[in-house]
Amino acid sequence: MTSVGRALAILGTAAAIHAQGPSEANYDEAKVGSYTLPDPLVFANGQPVTSKEQWPARRAEILALFEREVYGKTPPARPIEFEVTSRDPKALGGAATREEITLWITGSKAGPPLRLLIYKPNGAARPGVFLGCNFGGNHAIDADPGITMSKSWMRPGKGVENNRATEATRGAEASRWQAKMVVARGYALATYYYGDIFPDHKDGRPDSIAPHFGREQAPDDWNAIGAWAYGLSRALDYIERDKTLDAKRVAVLGHSRLGKTSLWAGARDPRFAMVISNDSGEDGAALARRNYGETVARINTSFPHWFDGNFKRYNGRVADLPVDQHMLISLIAPRPVYVASAVEDRWADPRGEFLSALAADPVYRLLGTGGIAAKEMPGIHQPVGSTIGYHIRAGVHDVTAYDWERFLDFGDRHMKR
Repeated sequence: MTSVGRALAILGTAAAIHAQGPSEANYDEAKVGSYTLPDPLVFANGQPVTSKEQWPARRAEILALFEREVYGKTPPARPIEFEVTSRDPKALGGAATREEITLWITGSKAGPPLRLLIYKPNGAARPGVFLGCNFGGNHAIDADPGITMSKSWMRPGKGVENNRATEATRGAEASRWQAKMVVARGYALATYYYGDIFPDHKDGRPDSIAPHFGREQAPDDWNAIGAWAYGLSRALDYIERDKTLDAKRVAVLGHSRLGKTSLWAGARDPRFAMVISNDSGEDGAALARRNYGETVARINTSFPHWFDGNFKRYNGRVADLPVDQHMLISLIAPRPVYVASAVEDRWADPRGEFLSALAADPVYRLLGTGGIAAKEMPGIHQPVGSTIGYHIRAGVHDVTAYDWERFLDFGDRHMKR
């Protein structure tokens, strides 16, 4: 039995998974059923991976499978152009310098721009950075009236009128970003509105960056999550040019669908020093093969624009999928990765998120790290982990101050100079 095989035995896996889950979400562990996870430490030809020298070749196989079957193939990166459009050296009560930067990321100024917001801690020399996409526009992450109001398409919600933000949305997501906390811990905070580069609706592709890459959409072509992840890498391109920031210490993070995005960005781009997934659920950190909460069929039906066309072939037949999400986490190895869950967020399958992190542990150990350093799912507010971190907290699908405290602690452990 391979090392990952032993880890999978811990998960109580068996011969096969149910071919198709029920039409209503299952929240009963007794009804999860049995399943077998594909082994990240076995080559496609059946040969085991027994040394860290073999891992790059197996990693390339796994990455190619995710590109073809799940997230789609991302076009090669193009050079960015940028313009710093505002700067306030006394932001957050004088604790930070706030900058707004417009990035053109398609190789010309013809495509939709990415508007990056950065808070830099004053007095910190070349701080590390926590970087992620946001849901409500940059103006929503803090009540700072100097942040430019987003004019991009918005999902319906409080303070949104005719799919556009109003002043009522300013600072609406501040609790999810904890800008003052991040800066006080000595890190910069960087974010962009994900809808800038791919509007989050099923007909958003024509208004996204995708058409500016000059090819017809194919079944294995990137879609929204691929585009949002591409934007994170281009934001990192800018951070590399900003000599006041340390581009070698950038953690990419995201919540929910943007947690899926951060994992994919971190898997594709080895420049990210650390990866954080918060409540990312189905096709994020959670195992797809578990019949619990959201399913592949449900997510592809509700959000047909997130994944590539090939992924829809696995609606109702997830056992045929050649990958599962522990393999996505494995692609990040040996870099640190943190997975966070919430007790009441059953739709995202907290146990499936932990089991996915556990099943990635053998890859991390093969590469000489401490892995997750746990064999059982921890209790509430009892974070565990070494190079793979995990916690489950009380509450619902959200990002809280507790989550940020754990992320920053993990950053202190792995990204301090």
